Amino acid sequence: MIYLFLANCTLMLHFAFILFVVFGGLLIFYRKWMSWLHIPAVFWAVLIEFAGWICPLTPLENHFRTLAGQSWYDHGFIHHYLLKIIYPDGLTRQVQIFLGLGVLTFNLLVYAVYLKKRKV
Repeated sequence: MIYLFLANCTLMLHFAFILFVVFGGLLIFYRKWMSWLHIPAVFWAVLIEFAGWICPLTPLENHFRTLAGQSWYDHGFIHHYLLKIIYPDGLTRQVQIFLGLGVLTFNLLVYAVYLKKRKV
């Protein structure tokens, strides 16, 4: 029971991290110190996507699911939970690079707007 709980906590942490990477830049409009947390998170996420790596939270969740007696998946979090809905044909290198560029572009725009607004 505890392993299933830990697997689900890891899954929720993973999802929260993804949300923070994608939308966390918006928090700098309220708390500018958030950029010190957000920029390294974006760097890490984009690096994972560009390099084709698997986030360390994925094998950790798989480990807990195995200990709980559940089946685990051998693809990354995005492929298993999100891309099945958005991209049913699977996660390709092109899609990974596209996702990384999308996150990077969106966050660069957020920071550019913030910096422009701050100068005015």
